[in-house]
This record gives sequence, structure tokens and C-alpha cells, in this order.
Amino acid sequence: MLIVSVILTAIVAIEHVYILILEMFLWTSPRARKAFGTEKSFAEATKSLAANQGLYNGFLAAGLFWGLVHPNASTGHQIQLFFLICVLAAAVYGGFTAKRSILLVQGLPAFIALIAVLLT
Repeated sequence: MLIVSVILTAIVAIEHVYILILEMFLWTSPRARKAFGTEKSFAEATKSLAANQGLYNGFLAAGLFWGLVHPNASTGHQIQLFFLICVLAAAVYGGFTAKRSILLVQGLPAFIALIAVLLT
């Protein structure tokens, strides 16, 4: 189960690196606009807000990676739990306030990874 929890946590971290890239660097691109369901004018007007949001997603990814590589396994486990709960909380909030699909795209992988980490 340890290998499964590591893989799932890494997937959540990688997903948040991808979100960071979309929000910080590609916000006005067709790919990001399609992913977030935004119009070009809205994307242009909210570019700096999206970059800030992307930075926060990067912090979530960094925390998850930190938990995965921490030299003390017990501490790393606790770090993973903390950041997976943060991702889950952000997904629930985003799912109810911004776009319902966030619950599936971000929340479900975080929830599954959280369960796997709890079972190790």
C-alpha cells in the first residue's frame, strides 16, 4: 500500500504543477481557457489573479513533494496528510463556489490519495 500511496500523492502533486503552469503562464491560451471555461476578454482581465492562484497551487504541489521525499518517513507521512487535506479543502470550496467539476478533477484524486496515505 505504501507504493500506491506514493504514486497517488505524486499524481496529485503533478496535477497541481500542471494547474500552476496553466494559471501562471498559459492563462490566456486556448488550452487554459478551455480547461477553465473562460472567454478571452475575461482571461486577459484576470491574468494577474490567475497567476496568484497558480502560485498557491504550486505551494500545494511543493508540500506534497516535500512530504514524499522527507528523510523522516513519519514526518513525511504527516506532511502528505496535511497537504492532501489542504487540496481536498480547496477542491470542495472551488467546487461549490467556482466550478462543480473541480470536485472531480482535484477533489477525487486528493481524496483517493488521502485514503491511501491513511491506510499506510
